[in-house]
Amino acid sequence: MERRVVITGLGIVAPNGVGLAAFTHAIKNGISGIKHDAELERLQFSCQISGTPEISEALKRDYFTELELRNFNSTGILYGVIAGMEAWKDAGLPIEQKENPDWDSGTIFGTGTSGIEKFRESIYKIDNLETRKLGSTAVAQTMNSGVSAYLGGKLGLGNQVTTNSSACTTGTESILMAYERIKLGQAKRMLAGSTSDSGPYIWGGFDAMKVCTFKHNETPEQGSRPMSATASGFVPGSGAGALVLEDLETAIARGALIYAEVLGGNINSGGQRGLGTMTAPNPVAVQKCITAAMAHAGINSDAIDAINGHLTATSKDGLEIQNWSEALNRKGIDFPYINSLKSMVGHCLSAAGSIESVASVLQVYHGFVFPNINCEDINSDIINTIDISRIPQQLIEKDITILAKASFGFGDVNGCVIIKKI
Repeated sequence: MERRVVITGLGIVAPNGVGLAAFTHAIKNGISGIKHDAELERLQFSCQISGTPEISEALKRDYFTELELRNFNSTGILYGVIAGMEAWKDAGLPIEQKENPDWDSGTIFGTGTSGIEKFRESIYKIDNLETRKLGSTAVAQTMNSGVSAYLGGKLGLGNQVTTNSSACTTGTESILMAYERIKLGQAKRMLAGSTSDSGPYIWGGFDAMKVCTFKHNETPEQGSRPMSATASGFVPGSGAGALVLEDLETAIARGALIYAEVLGGNINSGGQRGLGTMTAPNPVAVQKCITAAMAHAGINSDAIDAINGHLTATSKDGLEIQNWSEALNRKGIDFPYINSLKSMVGHCLSAAGSIESVASVLQVYHGFVFPNINCEDINSDIINTIDISRIPQQLIEKDITILAKASFGFGDVNGCVIIKKI
């Protein structure tokens, strides 16, 4: 039997909005979540701005017990649990204590690292001969699968519970992995998503590589400039996005709200061959990923109404647009609308793909194309490829039938998922 896979729940912890209502309002109105970061200034980073979600103590206690919060400082797990449980509740699924787990439901929830602050704290305690003071949750907070383990326990998931990790492609990959599991009949529903820790111990390496902007420390909201001629590097960000994927028949049977359908997609690697390196994409692989995603989804390129790109505000933005144009064989005014959420939230690293996928689904479900901000001076290489009207700088209210979402990550890895209105 050919199973169709739909999206029935969304959860979001983003720099410009925690919760679906706040996030939807922010992306429709071009509201930036990038602010001055006092800690990065204190540590003399070149880039002293960041996109960091604001989580109140009260909100933490909606998702964690007082005991769980004792000696807890893993921001990645915090963001992931909030986003994941929000998506579960948004899907109308129960959160209750039962004797047996839910054998039909699981999670693939990715991350790049886990509990970097806890690692730092643990190293100091061990070096000071205070190993016994590490606490009982040090392992859970620092193991890479910590976020999926926490979610598995809180939701009582009995199907696959695991964590994937593929740099900036992590979130998009998790969606496609969950899609495949449902498609194969191995699960009825999967919670897919990804998260990223925040703070200097995550972002320091990027600052040292000089890939982060240093020109907007006094004007944070103008700092993230995808597709702009004056882009000077990405702004580090963090957060989490989560999506409940479900077998269509199961979703209909329980009367679930359906946001969109996942038609298919593709994951590949450029093998760091040709023009591909640890930090640069192989254009042949990127184009192949896009064309293979369309073939798997059973669509032609002219069916795509909008693209949510990777587009990081670095020198590779022009190349990405060129790759899209060649893969779709569309250019000028014929090119689909394209936007980059990073203009508002920065580059959320391992959380980027899932946060941006939530934004993509919201566009399909509600019928709009959110604006790109900070690109009033579009890169000339991009203008030579596509018409300027394809890069909206104001909200466009428009039915979106099919949207392509892609992520291209460190290690020359790529992911593209095709989402359809239902």
